Amino acid sequence: MPKKLTWDVESIRKDFPILQRKVHNKPLVYLDSASTSQKPKQVIEAIDYYYRNYNANIHRSIHTLGEEATEKYEEAHDKVAEFINADSYQNIVFTKNTTEAINLLAYSLTAKLKKGDEIVISEMEHHSNFVPWQQLAKQRDLKLKFIKISKEGLLDAGSINKNITKKTKIVSITHVSNVLGTINPVKDIAKIAHENGALMVADGAQSVPHMPVDVKHLDVDFYAFSGHKMLGPTGIGVLYGKRKLLEEMQPFLYGGEMIREVKFDDTKFNDLPWKFEAGTMNIVEGIGLGAAIDYLNNIGMEQIQKRDTELVDYAMKKLKEIKDITIYGPEERGAVVSFNIKGVHAHDVSQILDSEGVAIRAGHHCCMPLMSVLGVPATARASFYLYNTEGEIDVLINGIHKVKKVFGV
Repeated sequence: MPKKLTWDVESIRKDFPILQRKVHNKPLVYLDSASTSQKPKQVIEAIDYYYRNYNANIHRSIHTLGEEATEKYEEAHDKVAEFINADSYQNIVFTKNTTEAINLLAYSLTAKLKKGDEIVISEMEHHSNFVPWQQLAKQRDLKLKFIKISKEGLLDAGSINKNITKKTKIVSITHVSNVLGTINPVKDIAKIAHENGALMVADGAQSVPHMPVDVKHLDVDFYAFSGHKMLGPTGIGVLYGKRKLLEEMQPFLYGGEMIREVKFDDTKFNDLPWKFEAGTMNIVEGIGLGAAIDYLNNIGMEQIQKRDTELVDYAMKKLKEIKDITIYGPEERGAVVSFNIKGVHAHDVSQILDSEGVAIRAGHHCCMPLMSVLGVPATARASFYLYNTEGEIDVLINGIHKVKKVFGV
């Protein structure tokens, strides 16, 4: 029998100052962590401590403050590398967010492709992993292909094998869908991509915060995610890449810090990962991300994943008891549940829930192509994290009953 995991949610909640506030004179029930997570005091204090005690630029000054800032910023790269089981800090490039990380890849990787080369993504991709490939395919006369999804919200196995061929050069797939909660078989898709000579990219924005991620086990060539969805600050993201591939790639941005030597006729670029970190980076945000990783490690990603599953299962059970609700996506899923109430627009659902202190997301969730496949303009989405409780889900359910009453459905 596996050891029973303990969970002290009330102790965890005390670490999040914002959870003490009220909205419309009701206790805040924050169910929008897929959009951005709340921040524990440990992260807030790490950011405050930097500005109060060693605010300085990195990799430039040899004075004490500069050396302290550089040490903590580089230490954050080490923490990220260990967190996802990368070989070293040299595999870890800091960006502003997942969006910038994928844009960096899209511009750098497609520069070497020729007319007619193929890129494969899926119908469930976030715009961040859709639009860059779409636009660069148009600009460079490449072919963009889409893996279809089943009625259950899973990637269609036949469509995977049909679309990834010897003509495929890049496959880019979300690890966990931000709408459907689908946990995609990234390792299996990476194997198919590599068998066909293609590179494998994974969007980990919704996976890294919620489950153990091992980039070596997945055998992805690149993996992107954001700090603000995993208890860290906004303005910091991560691009993991296999070292050989990062060394071969051209930089995305040029300027200060990413250079080793500049002459009037040429420039030599810096070592990894600094080659891709041009200008003054988001120093304190990187340090804050390091503090967030410390917090997550202290709890344990296995525990967090187990707790997410408990919350999702409870929410699904309660939602299914309500008449005229459609839930999108598979039974086994990540920490999100998207739904619609028959006859009520998702924005109206969100607005009424907000009056009850419940924060959810409503709209297309930056997945307009997926919405067209689902045949809806928008969905309501509740998303969960380590600080949520079953009691908060009960408040959500009561709020949905109020929505139905207001609209007479």
